[in-house]
Amino acid sequence: MAGDRERSPGTGTGAGEAAGAEPFAVALERHGLSLVRGEITTLQVNTGYLCNLRCRHCHLEAGPGRKEVMSRETMAAVVSFARRFPFQVIDVTGGAPELVPDLPFLVDGLAPLAPRLLLRTNLSAVSGAAWEALLALCVARRVVLVASFPSTHPSQGDAQRGAGATEAAIAVLKRLNAAGYGVDGTGLELNLVSNPVGAFLPVSQDSGERKFRADLLRKWGVAFNRLHTFANVPLGRFRAWLLRTGNYERYLKTLTEGFNPSAVERLMCRTLLSVSWDGFLYDCDFNLAAGRPFSDRKIHVSDVRELPPPGAPVVTGEYCFGCTAGSGFT
Repeated sequence: MAGDRERSPGTGTGAGEAAGAEPFAVALERHGLSLVRGEITTLQVNTGYLCNLRCRHCHLEAGPGRKEVMSRETMAAVVSFARRFPFQVIDVTGGAPELVPDLPFLVDGLAPLAPRLLLRTNLSAVSGAAWEALLALCVARRVVLVASFPSTHPSQGDAQRGAGATEAAIAVLKRLNAAGYGVDGTGLELNLVSNPVGAFLPVSQDSGERKFRADLLRKWGVAFNRLHTFANVPLGRFRAWLLRTGNYERYLKTLTEGFNPSAVERLMCRTLLSVSWDGFLYDCDFNLAAGRPFSDRKIHVSDVRELPPPGAPVVTGEYCFGCTAGSGFT
């Protein structure tokens, strides 16, 4: 499909607004708010856009044809950067990080440097011996796994991720449970992330978690620790789908009308720095997708001598409404 063609993030991803929509900066001002940094506690590392899936909601347009993958040299620079600053959380994401050849090198390097190391997984990128080796590493390093799982209804999940994706994900979740992930008393944390399968806002996190916990246990005997529900951000492949189906203006209107002033104070970009696959800094993964680097200029992690101070501005766009609608992206 046209919306699934591969292209570089920031090229045609679109940060513009629908006709008549209120700019994000105006919404902040109207509520007497500003979006500035607090103390930075989280480092997010995007290992690249290679993925085995072409999910409809992907803001990065990740897929099998993408060539942007973090090199071992850049990984070493990221580990050196993390060693220089006291991050409390390090979040490794993608694409599908599991497909990056030197991921074990990155995990081994980052694990001792923060109390919590998170690794995001789509539960289907690798299998067999490769998956078992990665699982053994995660258990040894006590890595927190954050798994994408859009719906407990297979038809909805497959509509977003592709035919058979839910069945494959359930098999991996069962294997993770068998290894101790998501099981009380093991200390091995397994959290799920659910994005809506269409142009609407997610259910509340509390009610969504209750439903997922009951459904996964009843249908498949699967356990997990926490569920996070987030709105889809109108960038990349999701924006292309919205435009192709005539839903873009309506969806942006839904986001702007759902603006939650209380979510601004807790937004992840206030306490997070994001590093791209080639080692440059961004305020968040969505600014990375929009091609808008930190401070609107490209800064490589190897050149950073101090973190941005509290009160430093955050680069914003109209897609930021996706992080402030409802419960927000915190």
